Amino acid sequence: MIIKKIFDNVMDEEVHSELLKFGRGEYSNRYLIEVNKQGSGWRIKTSSEFGNFFVKRCLPSGKVAIKGVIISTFELDVDFEIKKTSNFQGIRKTEIDTELEGQKILDLIEKYPRCFFALSFKTDKCDLKIKPKAPKSAKPGKSGEDGPKADFCSLKTTDKEIVDELLFDIKGDFKEGKINHTIKIDEIIYPSDFKDMKPEEVREKSKRKGKVIRKIEVDGEVFKEEAEFEA
Repeated sequence: MIIKKIFDNVMDEEVHSELLKFGRGEYSNRYLIEVNKQGSGWRIKTSSEFGNFFVKRCLPSGKVAIKGVIISTFELDVDFEIKKTSNFQGIRKTEIDTELEGQKILDLIEKYPRCFFALSFKTDKCDLKIKPKAPKSAKPGKSGEDGPKADFCSLKTTDKEIVDELLFDIKGDFKEGKINHTIKIDEIIYPSDFKDMKPEEVREKSKRKGKVIRKIEVDGEVFKEEAEFEA
């Protein structure tokens, strides 16, 4: 999970790829998480940033009924049934509603990590629902702006490892947890030879330097944590 990697100081390609969508500025109300304990399981609601994470963590390799869309800017190379495709202003939606081997989707995520997999399915441990649409692009927040809500992804699960990864800094039992992140990009570090590169190459290889401010509320108690990054 991207936020945990930043707090663990693991600045790998996945973190770099995720930060590419941010320019200089302060982005509030990002990576929203709400977790409620329900009986022997948990109900988790998040903003769109966790969509691919949930699909990778919850999808089995065997057969499962999957419904939703894959968002991309190019035509996907797939070997399973497609319900329909659409293209609007360069954003492609590949819609699926079928039963297939989950491994085929996992392989696609590996092949196309920057696509958005807005998929819904149910397994023995997870009931995942993601809104079948493209998430909004990252823009700096305005003063007094409410921003997005934690309602894009909804997961009911009995897998505590998922909860532990999302709420990695919350120890012990709890009934309700809410987390809100602010991403601050202070500097964009361009590659030393950027003058010899194409614009898209410069963008791909430029690093973001800044910090994440993590506001946590657990059963009414509120605290903050910060982590710097350069990736």
